[in-house]
Amino acid sequence: MSDETKKGQLELGQTRSKEPDRNFHRGGRSFYFFDFDDNIAFLTTPLVLFHKETKEELHLSSAEWALHHSSIGKNGPYEHYDISFDDAVGTFRHFRDVQIEEVERQLGKKQSFVQDVMVALGHPDGQWKGPSWDCFYHAVFNQRPISVITARGHSAETLRAGIYEFVKNGHLPLEPNYLSLFACSNKHVRQGFGDHEFKMSTAELKQKAIRASVERAIEVYGYSPHHRFGMSDDDPKNIQLIVEEMTRLKSQYPEMSFFMIETHGGDFVKHEISQHGLTTPLVNDGLEQLDLFDQLAKRK
Repeated sequence: MSDETKKGQLELGQTRSKEPDRNFHRGGRSFYFFDFDDNIAFLTTPLVLFHKETKEELHLSSAEWALHHSSIGKNGPYEHYDISFDDAVGTFRHFRDVQIEEVERQLGKKQSFVQDVMVALGHPDGQWKGPSWDCFYHAVFNQRPISVITARGHSAETLRAGIYEFVKNGHLPLEPNYLSLFACSNKHVRQGFGDHEFKMSTAELKQKAIRASVERAIEVYGYSPHHRFGMSDDDPKNIQLIVEEMTRLKSQYPEMSFFMIETHGGDFVKHEISQHGLTTPLVNDGLEQLDLFDQLAKRK
């Protein structure tokens, strides 16, 4: 990616004007829900598998995990590997917070999520910007209410700190207008969703987070038949259950609008949710004025 292209992306906020929320004049708001990894941004945080016999570690990227996690230990390329759920030394250890002593904090030690964002920002934009980055930027720039719903297990404070690095480095003009932050593997979050025995899958927990975020939106911004909700995610299994939950929400709030954006494999495919599930993919519609991003895509 050329320096000119990078500069244009960074300076976009200086030349564009804020856009009014599509249904604001009717009392409605647009709410944006985002998965983080491989959706907003690509990070190098590894997931760790363990060979069933030798216990040798094998590191996977989040994209490899999304593609193969349902077959690990059963069949396919990772048939001979196990998943460990030990937070300290297991598969997801880099997706959890660690205890940082005050002396270490003063010396600059940060949680892995924050460190991984900082490392990513040291590379060209094209290497770390995910398929929903432009949508995320649009929502932040216009201060739309945002929910981050991720499979990670960090605290909400850590998620905020990591996302703030985008602001510090000039990639976002200001902090997001947070509606909610759900790291679905966080034990406190899981317990809050009633998963006291830690048996729910990530997709099931994301269903809970989406419903909680919709309810939070109505609590904070009031009920309106003109509210619009959209969720973007890259994991096919998560997408399936997200659509199921949004279909239930559409049945409960039939006058509101719900959208699912699939970003698997770097795509950006928008669907509106009906009371019967997905509709035909949308081309000239979406969460709101997403034609902006179609124009940006054509420039690249």
